[in-house]
Amino acid sequence: MRALLALLAATLLLAACVSRGSVTLLPGEAGAPAGSVVVLDPKTGAEKGSLTAENTRTRLGRAVAARTIKATRYAKLTSGLPAPAAHYTLYFLEGTTTLTPESQPVLKDVFAEIAKRPGAEVQITGHTDTVGKEEDNDMLSLRRAFEIREVLVAQGLNPNITRSVGRGSRELLVPTPPNTEEPRNRRVEITVR
Repeated sequence: MRALLALLAATLLLAACVSRGSVTLLPGEAGAPAGSVVVLDPKTGAEKGSLTAENTRTRLGRAVAARTIKATRYAKLTSGLPAPAAHYTLYFLEGTTTLTPESQPVLKDVFAEIAKRPGAEVQITGHTDTVGKEEDNDMLSLRRAFEIREVLVAQGLNPNITRSVGRGSRELLVPTPPNTEEPRNRRVEITVR
């Protein structure tokens, strides 16, 4: 359902931005670059030009002549879009499901982020470094993810909005050879949407 709403919002946004024979390039999400829009001739498919600056507009069917628009023009339309996903990383002591002291306060930030998002979805992904056997690392990464989930559930998180998975040592943050200790790879990544 959430994906359908996002698709509907994107369709409405596109319809508003490509209207009356023109196209508008809006700002990027949460400070990200705006990207660009290439304008093609509808008959030949030849490129007429492109928009590369946010809050610019051009008419279709002619050579591109970018015109600046007021940043507030589409504010009502874009204000209804969901907030971008928030990402958190928690680190663990080697071979354990014990958080490092620096990571413990991050759990409060995670819970606060979840609380301010109605209909939040939470993905918890556990990881390990390359020390040990692959099957042991798979189990450890999954235990890390489950234990963080349980801590959040104990604080009031609805268990039905979470998904916990383990990746073992397959998705290293810092590439290392086998049997190499790397504290930054011993982690749980939490995504709140």
